[in-house]
Amino acid sequence: MKTSLSLRHFLLALAVVAVWGSNFVVIKVALGQFPPLLFATLRFCMVVCPMVFFVRRPAVAWRSLAAYGLLIGVGQFGLMFVALNGHISPGLASLVIQVQVFFTIGLAMLMAGESVNRVQLLALVLAAAGLGVIVTHTDGSTTVLGLGLILLAALSWAGGNLVSRAAGRINMVAYVVWSSLFAVPPLALLALWAEGWGPMLAGVMRADARAWAAVAWQAWGNSIFGYAAWGWLLSRYSTATITPMALLVPLFGMGCSAWLLGESLPPWKLLAGALLMMGLALNLLWPWWLRRAKN
Repeated sequence: MKTSLSLRHFLLALAVVAVWGSNFVVIKVALGQFPPLLFATLRFCMVVCPMVFFVRRPAVAWRSLAAYGLLIGVGQFGLMFVALNGHISPGLASLVIQVQVFFTIGLAMLMAGESVNRVQLLALVLAAAGLGVIVTHTDGSTTVLGLGLILLAALSWAGGNLVSRAAGRINMVAYVVWSSLFAVPPLALLALWAEGWGPMLAGVMRADARAWAAVAWQAWGNSIFGYAAWGWLLSRYSTATITPMALLVPLFGMGCSAWLLGESLPPWKLLAGALLMMGLALNLLWPWWLRRAKN
């Protein structure tokens, strides 16, 4: 595996994290016209069609596809869209959702019976301190409910990570497409129950080109391009080379939200972001630094 990114591949990785970061602003734009659960349903419908007719089903059990579709489709994106519908700002959401890293590690350790080392504990304390800053500064744009929903979305994302990891080395794009088949029905039923047929129909009827472009960006940019490019890079470079690039996602998220939506960045937000990012960076980069020190 290569350990040094070429300029072209660095720009590709940068494009992926830019798409993933700016995605939170795109979500906010679409939620101005679609109810959140309807928007989630449309997103996964567009992931499935027409790709399911062109991508062969990955060689994994149906239960793996179903579990991933429910955890990522309903758990991660369903809850995140509801939270972003007036309960938390896009910039903060892009930051807080990254605690999925700690949830993934925690769930993996719980299943394997492993203990947390000192560096991981310090990283967790830093991230928790960042969340504590956010909790003490909730206002009209960021509520305790919104923060709680994003944390649950992050936990669902972590569960999805473990399910996909257990599936082994597979075509991730095919996995995302076929697992989305299991996300659409429950999301549609939840939308009918929580939002009602009338608001759903009204949302579809009044949606303009910008709203449908946001759905397409979610499905094709965030899922198809993002996973395809990221998986391609991971197949050619070491995990330690590619994974730290994901630390730029919150920077793009908060930057785009401030630039395009006018989200304010008071000192407490910057402090919370710095603490969370320090925790994430320590957790991701410490193993790489340790390996370099031994060599």
